[in-house]
Amino acid sequence: MQRRTFLIGSAAIVGGAVLPPAAQANVPKPYSWDMAPPTNNREDYIKWMVANRGEDPKYLGLRWSRYQVMLGNKDLWNDANKRAFLLTPREEFVLRQNLGRVYDHAFLDIGYGVTISGPHVVGRMTSSIDVKFGEKVLEIGTGSGYQSAYLANLTDKVWSIEIIRPLAERTRGAYDSTIGRGYSEFKSIISKNADGYYGWAEAGPFDKIIVTCGIDHIPPPLLQQLKTGGIMVIPVGPPGAQRLLKVVKEQGPDGNFVISRSDIYNGRVVPFVPFTKLEGDVIKGTHNK
Repeated sequence: MQRRTFLIGSAAIVGGAVLPPAAQANVPKPYSWDMAPPTNNREDYIKWMVANRGEDPKYLGLRWSRYQVMLGNKDLWNDANKRAFLLTPREEFVLRQNLGRVYDHAFLDIGYGVTISGPHVVGRMTSSIDVKFGEKVLEIGTGSGYQSAYLANLTDKVWSIEIIRPLAERTRGAYDSTIGRGYSEFKSIISKNADGYYGWAEAGPFDKIIVTCGIDHIPPPLLQQLKTGGIMVIPVGPPGAQRLLKVVKEQGPDGNFVISRSDIYNGRVVPFVPFTKLEGDVIKGTHNK
């Protein structure tokens, strides 16, 4: 079923993000939740992906190599996340000038003063919330669109909020372009331009929430929109020195909510772009206290 978007008149990919034909696949076979690429060796993986997804062997080789490193680094925690990583074409969501580094272990510039997170961080953050098929997931900070595309290979219910309007429009264009070329799984992504601090109350509550910008506290509206038993992953800490926290919301015998936190990197600092805020239609400052 085609899902609706809250951006009127979706823009084409602009602002330097138009990708060369080599990075754009036309998918030859319909998407299925049962499909899974082989993981026994590089050659079988690339052959299967070319036959079933129509993707460029050059980028598939880079994806496979990064996958092997991520396995060794324990950034992909289960088979569902391994499948999601291997099926998601990161090359569709980076700027042209960064295609040669698309699978590097690095944050890459996507314009507007923000970045696409590195594959290791995306894999570990997403693994930590353990998304199951059918669960409702909210992403705060759409950015390039790669994180939501990855989520769309885990569940068919993804909502994503981006505060920067031209970036939100550009990324919606990327989704629409890939959907038009056969990536039907991305139809499950509903996106809008708004201040993510306040979540998406009318679409909630959510089973899982993933926040991709740094803040010095956990936004109360996001906790409110997280289901009992739900999990959020969020970078919390002072500017440039956040720690990635897994936040679990439970309800005690007395009816009060109990919020537990754990660090998915065991204390390692992972800097993120700031959690900016809207004042009217203008982005002004951050939500840090």
